[in-house]
Amino acid sequence: MAAEQGQWVLMATARSPTNIAVIKYWGKRDEALILPINESISITLDPEHLSATTTVAVSPSFDRDRMWLNGKEISLDGGRFQSCLREIRRRAEDVEDEKKGIHIRKEDWERLNVHIASYNNFPTAAGLASSAAGFACLAFSLAKLMNVKEDCGELSAIARRGSGSACRSLFGGFVKWTMGNAADGSDSIAVQLASETHWDDLVVIIAVVSSRQKETSSTSGMRESVETSSLLHYRAKEVVPSRILQMENAISCRDFATFAKLTCADSNQFHAVCLDTSPPIFYMNDTSHRIINLVEKWNQFEGAPQVAYTFDAGPNAVLIAKNRKTASLLLQRLLFYFPPPSGSELTSYLLGDKSILQESGVQSMKDVEALQPPLETKDKTMVQRYAGDVSYFICTKIGRGPTLLADEGQALLSSETGLPK
Repeated sequence: MAAEQGQWVLMATARSPTNIAVIKYWGKRDEALILPINESISITLDPEHLSATTTVAVSPSFDRDRMWLNGKEISLDGGRFQSCLREIRRRAEDVEDEKKGIHIRKEDWERLNVHIASYNNFPTAAGLASSAAGFACLAFSLAKLMNVKEDCGELSAIARRGSGSACRSLFGGFVKWTMGNAADGSDSIAVQLASETHWDDLVVIIAVVSSRQKETSSTSGMRESVETSSLLHYRAKEVVPSRILQMENAISCRDFATFAKLTCADSNQFHAVCLDTSPPIFYMNDTSHRIINLVEKWNQFEGAPQVAYTFDAGPNAVLIAKNRKTASLLLQRLLFYFPPPSGSELTSYLLGDKSILQESGVQSMKDVEALQPPLETKDKTMVQRYAGDVSYFICTKIGRGPTLLADEGQALLSSETGLPK
């Protein structure tokens, strides 16, 4: 290693999106390698609104590997972190930085320690796939730092070892996680079905019902379902394979009616599996059920799907509208039934793409109060509103995959010390 020993820090910073499955992954056939019992398909969300940013740094002055998540130092002793670090180091190549006079040989990476800082711009462990964004960003940023030559498909197999869903966050747009057949999991990778520009009419509105950490983690929930739910095994063998084919075709043809029906049905079956688990797992709550009811009534009233809903392992609703006009009508309905608590600012109640408020004709709390019951409401005199039951909404869209951030100002670690800024 050239340059004075211990006098340099080399860094890379990246941003990776989260993703939400429309055909769900639930259950592993191999816990250690994180191999799924069925294939899954997801949409990648716009990283401007939901993403993880990770800075990785290397220096001969670092005495051990260290990591900070959302400003708090956490242990790297866990097998999943170690697996990602080991697999990336094994593939590392020579790195040169002429400006700093640094030359790292591939064999040096085994004895060099790294510092990692990661930040999620959305709730962690609340059922919005924060671990997917985090481990995808970890694998991607480490690969850039260590000059790893593997493509995103091969990197997805490494990210998968941290969090199964993370493999799908290595791509933008619409992504499938293939099960694979190899015992070592080398063919269980993510593939992009279509880019983020393929179907850019779609608008996503997320209702954050709770940002609290869920009581049953996805890892333990999956394990209990595999061990006790007969519905899970029937679903994996008899239901998912045909749904995967139908969903691939719906995405290819931009067939929203089929896309929406499959998305809603698969979300409901996933939560049915959770209820079929012993003891049963309750990820959704009353507010989640009210949102489902709102969407189902509207879709039935219109005679065709307007909006699809899907819930991961948590109470938060991910709602996919077929276009911006429909998304505006959806937001009106959501704000009617779930208005902000009194005294709130509307601009802090909707995050992400706030321009949807103007398109919805709702720009102040007075506008929210003036909203009328939707046309599909049968008895408009008995309508109940649930102020404060939704913490906030996020308006976003289908987005791109991971990107390297060249601006050092966006780094989470100091270029001088390698410690959090």
